[in-house]
Amino acid sequence: MRSIPGWKKGILGFLLLLLVVLVTVGRRHLRPLWPSVASDAITAEELMPHIQFLSSDELEGRLSGSPGAEKAGYYLADQFERLNLLPVGDQGSYFQEFSFSSGVKLGESNQLKIFQVTTDSTAGKIVKSSLRLGIDFTPVSFSLGGFFEGPVEFVGYGISAPALGYDDYANSEVNGKFVFVLRYGPEGYEPHGKYGRYHALRYKAKTAREKGAKGIIFIDDSEDFFKSSLSKLRFDQSFADSGIAALAMSREAAALILDWAGQNLEDLERSSQEQRGASAQMPTIYLEFQCDLIKEASLARNVVGLLKGTGSLSKEILVVGAHYDHLGRGNQSSLSAKPGEQIHNGADDNASGTAGLLEVAGAFVSRRDALRRSILFLAFSGEEQGLLGSAHYVKHPIFPLQQTVAMINMDMIGRMTDKKLIIGGTASSPAWQDMLIQVNEVLELELKFKEGGFGPSDHSSFFGKKVPVLFFFTGVHRDYHKPSDDYDKINATGTQRVVDFIFQTAKTISLMEQRPSFQETEGTHLQLSRKGFQVTLGILPDYGEEVTGVRLTGVREASPAAKCGLQAGDLIVEWSGQKITNIYDLTYLLQEHRAGDEVEILAVRKNAHIRCTAILESR
Repeated sequence: MRSIPGWKKGILGFLLLLLVVLVTVGRRHLRPLWPSVASDAITAEELMPHIQFLSSDELEGRLSGSPGAEKAGYYLADQFERLNLLPVGDQGSYFQEFSFSSGVKLGESNQLKIFQVTTDSTAGKIVKSSLRLGIDFTPVSFSLGGFFEGPVEFVGYGISAPALGYDDYANSEVNGKFVFVLRYGPEGYEPHGKYGRYHALRYKAKTAREKGAKGIIFIDDSEDFFKSSLSKLRFDQSFADSGIAALAMSREAAALILDWAGQNLEDLERSSQEQRGASAQMPTIYLEFQCDLIKEASLARNVVGLLKGTGSLSKEILVVGAHYDHLGRGNQSSLSAKPGEQIHNGADDNASGTAGLLEVAGAFVSRRDALRRSILFLAFSGEEQGLLGSAHYVKHPIFPLQQTVAMINMDMIGRMTDKKLIIGGTASSPAWQDMLIQVNEVLELELKFKEGGFGPSDHSSFFGKKVPVLFFFTGVHRDYHKPSDDYDKINATGTQRVVDFIFQTAKTISLMEQRPSFQETEGTHLQLSRKGFQVTLGILPDYGEEVTGVRLTGVREASPAAKCGLQAGDLIVEWSGQKITNIYDLTYLLQEHRAGDEVEILAVRKNAHIRCTAILESR
C-alpha cells in the first residue's frame, strides 16, 4: 500500500479537527459550557491520600466528640482553607459546633439492698445483703433514676408474645414489683430465631413497664459478671429512660437471692426453656434500689466552607455534604463479633464520601468564575448517632433553607462493583432523573434509582425540610460497621468515577436557569432498625432532641402518618393506649404489627393534644 502524501495528511487532520469542533458545539446546546468530564480535576491519586488519613488508626475511628473526630475536623478545615473556601461557621470559623448526648456514668449513690420478709408486712423485713456495685449488680443505662422499693417475682425470659402462644407473664401479677428475667429467649441467643425480636433489654423493660412492674432485673448468663457485657454501663445513644428502674445482676447474686426464696436458678432456667412461660413467686424477698446515673454531653463540629457564585443566582445555595464521623471502637452500632475492642476505621463509611467532598470542592474552585449558584460544602459529625449534625444544621442553617435549592449527599461511595451506582431521592424533584441520565451519557455508569427522599443518611434531614435531595451510594458490603472496613479495600478507580459523576451533577444544578422544584416521594423511609419491620408509619424521627416521646422532623407524603394528620414537629406520646417514652418503644410496637392494622396515636402539637387513627402499610 502506498503512503499518503504529507499535504493530504494535513487536509485530513484539519477535517477531523473540524468535525470534533462541530460535534462539541452541538453538544454544548445540551450541556453546560464546562468540560463534560472532570478527570483533570478529580483523580484517584488525590482522593486516596484523604481516605487513607481519615481511616488511619491515628484517628481511632472518628467517634463524634472524641479526639480522633476532632483531628479529622481540623484536617477538613485545613483543606477548606487551602482551597480558599470562605469560613462561614461560628465566629467566622470553619466550624459549626453542637452539643449532643454522648454517654452515661455512675453517680455516687447507687445501692441495692436485699431484705427477707418474715411477716405479711414489710415492717418485719430483715436485711439479708447489701450487694456490691460492679461486682454483684450495676444499673442499666436506660434505668429511671431515683429510689425504688418493692417485692420481687421471677418471670422467665420476660417475654410476652401472645401471637406466638408465649407469655412469661401469663400466670403472674407483677404490678408494683421488681421482675427477675433471664437473658435472650427460650431458644438461647438466636437473634434470627422465633423470639429474636424480643431479646433486646429495652424491649423487655418496655414489656415489664406495660405489665405494671416497678423495676426489672436482668440475670447475667455468664459465670464472670465483671467480664460480661451486661455488667458494663453501655450507652445506647438515647438518654430517654425506660420508665422503670432497670439493673443487671450477676448470676451468683441472683442464684443466692432465689435460694433465699426457696427457688433454684438452674431449675427455673430449665423449666423456662421447656415450658415456654414459667414463672415463680418470691413472696419473702424485698428490694431497695437507689439508682444514680449522670448524663454526659460532648461537643461535635460540622465543618463548613462556602464557594460563592456570581451573578443573579449567587444567593441561592447548593449544599454538598458527607459525614466524616464513624464508630470509634464500635461500642454502639458495631456488627463486629467483639464490639468495643477494635478500631473501626470506616474507610468506606464514610472516609470515602468525605474525600469525595474535598475533591468536588477542589474541582469547583478551579472553575469558580463560571459558578452561578453558591455552593456550601458541609462535612457532618454525629451521623452515626442519628443524623445529629445534619439535624442541627437544618434547625440552625447558616443560610435560610428557603435559599437552599438542593442537597447532594455522599455516603459510602468507595466500594463500587461492576460500575453500579445507587442514587436515592431521584423523585424529590421532577428535574432529577432526566438530568442524571444526561450526565451519565459521558460517564456510562450503571445507575440504580431509588425515588425516596428519606434514607439512612444526612440527606433525610434536608428532605424533611422540603429540600430536593440526591443521595449517592455504592452499596452495603460485608465490612459494613466492622473493623475490617479498611483503606486497602477501597476501589480507587471506581471512587474517582463516582466523585466525577457527583461533580458533574452538582455542576449541572449550579447552572440551571430555574431552581429544581421540590416534590414529595412515596419511596423508602428512614429505617428505625436493621430488622423486624413489616410495616411503615412514614415518619422521620428527630434523634437529637431529648424528649419523652418521639419528635417528628418529617412526615412522608401519602404515608399512614400523613393521612392521619401527623406533621413535622409533632411529639408522639401514646400508641393504642401504650405510653411512648422513646424511639425504642415505637420501634418495638412497629415490629408487632402487620399491614392494615389500625393504631390510635396521641401526639402533642404546640401544647395541644392530637388524636388520630393510622392504618399501617407494608414497607
